[in-house]
Amino acid sequence: MTVRRVVPNIQSTTAGESREFYGLLGFEEVMNHGWIVTLASPANPAAQVSVMSHDKTAPVHPDLSVEVDDVDAVYAAVRDSGAEIVHTLRDEEWGVRRFFVRDPNGKVVNVLSHR
Repeated sequence: MTVRRVVPNIQSTTAGESREFYGLLGFEEVMNHGWIVTLASPANPAAQVSVMSHDKTAPVHPDLSVEVDDVDAVYAAVRDSGAEIVHTLRDEEWGVRRFFVRDPNGKVVNVLSHR
C-alpha cells in the first residue's frame, strides 16, 4: 500500500474566513463542494488542508483524510484488525471510494482512493 497524501480536516462554519487565513500561509483553493473546501500549496500540491462544515454522507466529521492507492486492500486489513469502522466502504458521487475508521486515540480517519 502507498500513502499518497494526508490532509487535516478542520470542522468550521466559516469556510470563507478560513480560506482567507490559510491564503496568508500560501494556500489556494483547489476544491469546493460547498460543504468542504480543500486548499493546497501551489508549490507543493500534496500539502493540503480541508475545511468542512459537515460530511455530506457520513454520520461524523473525519479528523483527517489519508489517500491510499488501494482503499479496498486497506479496508480489508483494517476490518480484519478489529478496528472500529465508523463509515463503511462505499463509492461517493464526487469520485472517491472511502471509509472511516476510528484510530486508537479516538480520531476519525477518512481513508480514500480516487476512482
